Amino acid sequence: MNVPAVPESGALARPQADPYHAYLDSLPSAESKRTMRGCLDRIARLITGDPDATGAGQPWERLRYEHTIRLRTAMREQDWSPSHVNKHLVALRRVLKEAWRLGLMTSEDYQRAADLPAFKHTRVPAGRHVPPEVLGAALAACDGDDSPTGLRDGAILAVLYSTGCRRAELAGLTLADFDSAARSLRVRGKGDKERFAYLTAPAVARLELWLSVRGEDAGPLFCAINKAGRLRRTRMSGQAVSDIVARRLSDAGAAKRTPHDFRRTFIGELLDAGVDLATTQALVGHASPATTARYDRRPERRRREAVDRLSMPTAKPLR
Repeated sequence: MNVPAVPESGALARPQADPYHAYLDSLPSAESKRTMRGCLDRIARLITGDPDATGAGQPWERLRYEHTIRLRTAMREQDWSPSHVNKHLVALRRVLKEAWRLGLMTSEDYQRAADLPAFKHTRVPAGRHVPPEVLGAALAACDGDDSPTGLRDGAILAVLYSTGCRRAELAGLTLADFDSAARSLRVRGKGDKERFAYLTAPAVARLELWLSVRGEDAGPLFCAINKAGRLRRTRMSGQAVSDIVARRLSDAGAAKRTPHDFRRTFIGELLDAGVDLATTQALVGHASPATTARYDRRPERRRREAVDRLSMPTAKPLR
């Protein structure tokens, strides 16, 4: 069988024996690539001591267990949180696996070097709740902007609050994903898994106002708008969604919150309303109900209510 020669120009010009690039190329989204690139670059700086080092071209295949377990310890000595360290350990294990897949490591060397236990930890859930009055103030700020940007940003806030979509999921929506009659959005989540998210009637109304300006051309549901107010048929990034949320909350005089805070609020509100865990999990696209359960605020409220039953004695001097 004759195998055609691999071109030496274009995208295939990159050395295929670099586990760093092989791993990043295997990731499905730009945000995942950016996150894991950062992790591997930070690990490379720990290995080399060079503050400008990147993971590209590093001899990952030469790492052995004595090196990787030392790296695990060094990460904690950097005062990184357990969850931050664990994310870097995931990146390290995966780049080692790519080294094995590329034939640069033996199976035994890979298994030993990648045998790194994650740090166990329990933390109070991160993030902040988005109260209705904060959302209302941000929507009012959008309504005070009579440009297409105001309509788009109001629709984005309403969709985030009504669906709990991740920022990258929202940025990836297309016009074809919206079904006005069903009040639904076809959302592509992590691992290219699809699900339907459902909108409240007010969110549909804001989305349709935006579409009256956007038009019916195929393409991204939410697109970029230049400084002159002209729509560009280009897909927004997840970071652009974060910037819109931050700007509109700032316009409203509210404290900073992130798109993921809207997701946390959506999950918490569903659970508070008595929606079962399995339904909530399906709506937000979590792979595990344990992940969804971490957003449940009800146990904390019950503990607070239990403390409220205590009666503080009136201050009175002893005789």
